Amino acid sequence: MIRNRLTWLNTMVTEPYYLFHFLVFFSYLPIRISAASILSPQFSHHLLRREIQAFLAYSILAAVKMVRAETWEGFIADTLLFGKVFIFLLALSMDYHLALWYMLAFLVLYIVAQQPAFPVLGAATTLTPLQLETTLTEGDASKFWLVEFRALCSSTCVQNSRNFPELSITYSNKNLSFGIVNIGLFPNVAVKFSISLRGNVGLPTYILFENNVEVARFPAVDFEAKFSDPDITKVLP
Repeated sequence: MIRNRLTWLNTMVTEPYYLFHFLVFFSYLPIRISAASILSPQFSHHLLRREIQAFLAYSILAAVKMVRAETWEGFIADTLLFGKVFIFLLALSMDYHLALWYMLAFLVLYIVAQQPAFPVLGAATTLTPLQLETTLTEGDASKFWLVEFRALCSSTCVQNSRNFPELSITYSNKNLSFGIVNIGLFPNVAVKFSISLRGNVGLPTYILFENNVEVARFPAVDFEAKFSDPDITKVLP
């Protein structure tokens, strides 16, 4: 338990995405304390009620997301989004200039800090396009290869990055191997395997190969090259 807490603390400090969000959210406290001396007692009481309501609403939404979220990455992304909304609304209740500053801060966060993907690969192997082609054409001990094509600029890929490694640990065997190709680094692979990068609607894509032949993929692509967009869960694929 202590080791897990230290790991989370280290991640929060070293990952800009979590560190910057923590600093922006924490900034509300000194601003609120400083504003208390210049706000009227009536407005301070009104603002306190709004803060209590916001905290209760945030807690309820976070609890619902914790129950429904498939991965911790998805849960964190959603709860941080809720936090931004409530911080903005509270700042807007205090002063619209402050709300604009928070909006600017959130915009900068979106540009400079990206949520990190799940760092553990499980039994999956990262592959370059050349390694993938070599593996499929020359073959190895595995008859089947299930390959995830992901792009870490896609929030969907990041929030579901934990599922594939966990599946690989459970189902990897001598006949089935798991691979990961980052088409954010190798966009030409998307063209080769008919994966749409437009709006990230086709990401992540999972393709099952049997002896260098594609036998199944998820999400499917129809004859008009339009990709279905079902929710990615631990059950699908």
